[in-house]
Amino acid sequence: MNKFVKTMLLSLVIIILIGVVAAVVVLNVLDKRDKDEEQSIDEIVEYSYQTPEITTDLSDGSFVRIQFQIITDGKDAKEEIAKRDFQVRNILIKELATMDEEAFKSGLSEVEDILKLELNKVMTEGSIQEVYTINKILQ
Repeated sequence: MNKFVKTMLLSLVIIILIGVVAAVVVLNVLDKRDKDEEQSIDEIVEYSYQTPEITTDLSDGSFVRIQFQIITDGKDAKEEIAKRDFQVRNILIKELATMDEEAFKSGLSEVEDILKLELNKVMTEGSIQEVYTINKILQ
């Protein structure tokens, strides 16, 4: 009887371990699928942050007034990016200060990409999915 109980306990432990491993694998696969799916337009609107207008000078003395819509991956990330507004401004001022009027006209996508990359470096509660320029005035 003692040998029978040991065999039963060993079998039970093995079955439980297999179940736990299977659950972890299934949850990770499902979680990756959820992350790979694109956001709906409602989620994009809900998780987006609109920066205030920023006015700064370019290297050739001209001025630009610009505004962005920053798309995050969730509510926590949206709240965090709102708190990091000063970092958004800092990145933009540094980047735009090296550009002249012609480079700015042709390099706006680069500014968006740099803003996305630099902000993702400092984000702790989620990430930036996309940056869109929604307002631009060059003087």
